[in-house]
Amino acid sequence: MNTETAQTALPSKQSRDPLAMISKEVNAAMGDSSFLRGVVIFNGLIPIMIMLADAWRGLLGANAVNNALHITGLLSLVFLFLSLVVTPLRKITGWNQLISVRRSLGLFGFFYAILHLAIYIVFDRALDLASTIEEILSRGFLQVGSVAVLLMVPLAITSTNGMIRRMGAKRWKLLHRLAYAVVILGVLHFYMLVKSDVRQPIAFAIALTPLLGFRFVDHYRQIRQKATKAIIATATTSQSRPRPRFWRGNLRVARIFQETDHVKTFRLVTSDAAEFPFQHQAGQYLTIQLPCDGQYVRRSYTISSSPERSGYVEITVKREDHGVGSRLLHDIVLEGDELSVAAPAGRFVFDESKYDAVTLIAGGVGITPMMSIARSLTDRSWAGTIYFVFVARAQKDLIFRSELEHLASRFPNIRMLITLTESDEDPTWRDARGRLNAVGLKQFFGESTDHPALVCGPKQMMIATCDLLREIGLPEELILTEEFVSPEISQRGEDASFMLTSDQSSTGEQSSISEAVVHFSSSEVATTISADMTLLEAAEAVGIEIPFECRSGICGQCKVRCVEGDVYMPVTDALSQQERFDGFILACQASPRTTEIRIDA
Repeated sequence: MNTETAQTALPSKQSRDPLAMISKEVNAAMGDSSFLRGVVIFNGLIPIMIMLADAWRGLLGANAVNNALHITGLLSLVFLFLSLVVTPLRKITGWNQLISVRRSLGLFGFFYAILHLAIYIVFDRALDLASTIEEILSRGFLQVGSVAVLLMVPLAITSTNGMIRRMGAKRWKLLHRLAYAVVILGVLHFYMLVKSDVRQPIAFAIALTPLLGFRFVDHYRQIRQKATKAIIATATTSQSRPRPRFWRGNLRVARIFQETDHVKTFRLVTSDAAEFPFQHQAGQYLTIQLPCDGQYVRRSYTISSSPERSGYVEITVKREDHGVGSRLLHDIVLEGDELSVAAPAGRFVFDESKYDAVTLIAGGVGITPMMSIARSLTDRSWAGTIYFVFVARAQKDLIFRSELEHLASRFPNIRMLITLTESDEDPTWRDARGRLNAVGLKQFFGESTDHPALVCGPKQMMIATCDLLREIGLPEELILTEEFVSPEISQRGEDASFMLTSDQSSTGEQSSISEAVVHFSSSEVATTISADMTLLEAAEAVGIEIPFECRSGICGQCKVRCVEGDVYMPVTDALSQQERFDGFILACQASPRTTEIRIDA
């Protein structure tokens, strides 16, 4: 294991040279995103403090209102310009911490724009709204400025990590490109406002030109790179690995390995020594059907083995006291038993043909997909860098510990960081301690933040980790998550190792309605069904054909768009976040929550 790397990522308590420690702390502070944000906030508030002090002392001149309008307008433009400068400066210098202050700069631009508007309405127009609206409609420069302020409102509202997660990275980035339109309108407003001396607005326009040019050139470069990588990836896929196909049947438990006190690995093989029936990608999962009290329960578990080991698959499961599936596997299933399996499914995968590095961050049993990916990459001697971060409570909870140490010592392209979060001091533990933090991650990664980061573990751990990754400059679109059910959910009878997509909670609760009318728009057919029927069953009852294969919610064949009404889906693994946003549902899983449902079928 790379002990030195682990210790520098989360500093230990050992004493060092005092001067070296001071130098290190200063450098860390300069690289700390929270420090940079503090600097921006402090300096952003100074102008308003000076202006308020001058206003209090009567130093704003004979026309104080016009001077205040001029100052706040200029400040708004300056901060908006600085927010646009961040991205090109970050890409040119490689100083990724700059990304953490972009939103702060933009919010200050919005703040001074709102202050500019408020001064105009309150002091210039004396709160006469009718007169203000009439004035705006009669003057072109006021119309342009008003549009700019209105465009800034959604940008300010969505400038939080929570809104990024809710909207998704692509939609958030698309919306925030409006910042360029806002600055253009702001410069135009300034130019139309001045009567004779247009030097300042012209200077802003000249400064804006290279920023727009950089945006267009960079966007074109990204399009070309994506097209080239897509061609390479397609060629690589067609020449090497077959496309994963869905399969359903029985597999035999060949071996059971005890990984820790509460974690077991189950190796599954075919019953008749025939060719293994499906090919999965590292990071995907399978679904197992288990008998329980005369009924069956379905649970999905990540495949922890490498796809290159084509004779078997392995799942690694933590036993939860309140988890139905995990208790059945741990307490009932024996070597030689057969399990009903449906596989593969899942989008939590890494395309190594597009990048020369990857970060794998795991918390607890969330290490299972990371092990599959790491095993697959090392089995194929992938030359890229693998940043592997594993967070556990204590040494007894370190799943795959010996294998992780073996991989780190055998493959020089693996950088390993393992940290324990329990406060109890264990003299036998020589590596990192404590929860992840921005400074530690920055030291661990260096300037390498242009590759995907895959994060898997408990929900709160993932939220905190994703925020840290954004803080150190990792673009939102490169952060991929897969979460396991939290302890609160597991206490209601689910498994902590049962895999969910990151926004599956949007499927809601089952409804108390007794029946619903389902309209099949394309077929112009309607039928009344009971609330416990699925839309696939409703379609079959009236002879409407909806393709399906697994009836388990993981193959995605029965995907349709719901254009009216609300449905409950216990499983949504086959739907991407984009598809959910666009209204797609899985007919085999969807049961009505409202009395009227309309789908495109």
